[in-house]
Amino acid sequence: MAESWEILTLRGLASTDERAERFTGTLVIHREDSTEPVDSVSVSIKRTVLAELHENLGRLLARSTGVKRRSS
Repeated sequence: MAESWEILTLRGLASTDERAERFTGTLVIHREDSTEPVDSVSVSIKRTVLAELHENLGRLLARSTGVKRRSS
């Protein structure tokens, strides 16, 4: 069975300049149902993946009952 991890945060996501195609940061995770300490993993993420996450998470949060929509 695959391990389950909980994402706690993504720290320091940054790029070298505003046209960068790759961003680096630190993913802070914890193995679910474990008393082991939190792990930090260095990650590199392509701009296309961030754009896809932005779109998908935006739709997910818009449908979520826990988020109030802002009136424009």
